[in-house]
Amino acid sequence: MSLVKILGYLALAFALFAAYDSIYTVNELEQVIITQFGKPVVKPVTTAGLKLKTPFVQEVNRIEKRILEWDGSPSDMPTEDKLYITVDLYGRWRITDPLQYYLRLHDERSAQSRLDDILGSETRNAIAKHALIEIVRTTKDRAPLKDASLGEANATLVPIRKGRKAVEEEIYAAAAEKVKVFGIELLDIRFKRINYNRSVQPKIYDRMISERRQIAERFRSEGNGEAARIRGNRERDLNKIRSEAYRQVQEIRGAADARATEIYAKAYNQSPEAVRFYEFTRSMEIYRDAIAKNTTLILSTDSDIFKYLKGISPQP
Repeated sequence: MSLVKILGYLALAFALFAAYDSIYTVNELEQVIITQFGKPVVKPVTTAGLKLKTPFVQEVNRIEKRILEWDGSPSDMPTEDKLYITVDLYGRWRITDPLQYYLRLHDERSAQSRLDDILGSETRNAIAKHALIEIVRTTKDRAPLKDASLGEANATLVPIRKGRKAVEEEIYAAAAEKVKVFGIELLDIRFKRINYNRSVQPKIYDRMISERRQIAERFRSEGNGEAARIRGNRERDLNKIRSEAYRQVQEIRGAADARATEIYAKAYNQSPEAVRFYEFTRSMEIYRDAIAKNTTLILSTDSDIFKYLKGISPQP
């Protein structure tokens, strides 16, 4: 009886384990491929819920249903105008045919590796067919911001035929067809970063510095010219103010002298004695200003200025 019980318990345990192994669940974020001895035996299970399978001989292979990320490694590649640049690309993809995906790739690691090969190859082909300006500029319809200080020539963008968006679309169209055979749908790809190769970066930066210096020198020369114009206007205005002030001063002095002369004339023309006194005082002032020590005068005896000197006799 003990052996029968033991066998019964073993049979019950085996039945429970078989029942447990025959039941599996599928959530909303995944899809399942059932394989038997490594080969798919039923259609892919894409609906969520509780599912059944043959215990022990069938295996559940879970595959992502969500959108997955592909992030490529930065790669150096030449452009059409022979410039080496480092391109960093990223993309988004999802599994649309899980059976084909499982048969061709089996897991996500193999899918990422195959995407590296396909997208990397198509990116090199697209970059090699376009100039650097086509890859850097977003679209051919982009309008520059006008800056009057830079002049009209510096506010004009170099014309392009396509632009970065069109290059991305070319890479996407070529790669999307190639990944379909693996049960993968490529949703989108974008350039994450585009940079000059390290070997040419110093030359590019030196050229950029030189261009900035040229613009700075032009601004300086324009500023110096404007400063010279302002200083010239200042000197002109200052000279004008000075000349106007000098003219006004001379007019005031002339009017004052005329007024003083008029006052003197009225004062000394009141009588003959006043006139003679004025002549005498003026002659004395002339003597004081004109005659100094060791002064020699050559005058006619009939001159008016000599008449006051005729009667002067030297002191004993």
